Amino acid sequence: MSPEEILLEAEEGMEGAVNAISHECAKIRTGRANTAILDGIDVECYGGKSPIAHVANLSIPEPRTIIIQPYDKSILGPIEIAINKSDLGLNPNSDGNVIRLNIPDLTEERRKDLVKVVKKIAEEGRVSIRTRRHKAIELLKSGQKEGLIPEDESKKASDEAQKLTDKYNEKIDHLLKEKEEEILTI
Repeated sequence: MSPEEILLEAEEGMEGAVNAISHECAKIRTGRANTAILDGIDVECYGGKSPIAHVANLSIPEPRTIIIQPYDKSILGPIEIAINKSDLGLNPNSDGNVIRLNIPDLTEERRKDLVKVVKKIAEEGRVSIRTRRHKAIELLKSGQKEGLIPEDESKKASDEAQKLTDKYNEKIDHLLKEKEEEILTI
């Protein structure tokens, strides 16, 4: 592999880590309605399991309300059961046509706990990014030992790998700061 290919692979992995962190943070309930909190909830219907977003229309008519309108009214019950089984701590209210999820205010203690969870998710992302950097540097050293990559190119590419690491760690720090503010102020 050339140094460019190694760096490109590392950068793709780092970008994937940032995207995963962003997705995980979106799932965290902040007291404001967000359909992403329903990601990962599977509904037992039609002889299998389907993500809730595949069997219903999700909308946010008010800042603290999520409306779930199933495409087939016969799966209203299974959707309620799936939400109750989840660890969201939300009570679905059904009127026979749609399910309303009212998002309650967060207590100060719960907000602090959520900030800790977000920090843990961010640290997992940083570890993933460092692992990508380490793998890239190892591949560069290996290529250098085998005589495939000149020493100066290997050194330059290693420096570039560190710059990529710094860049993606900044992105994670930015995501963390935004989510912390959202949790603590809303």
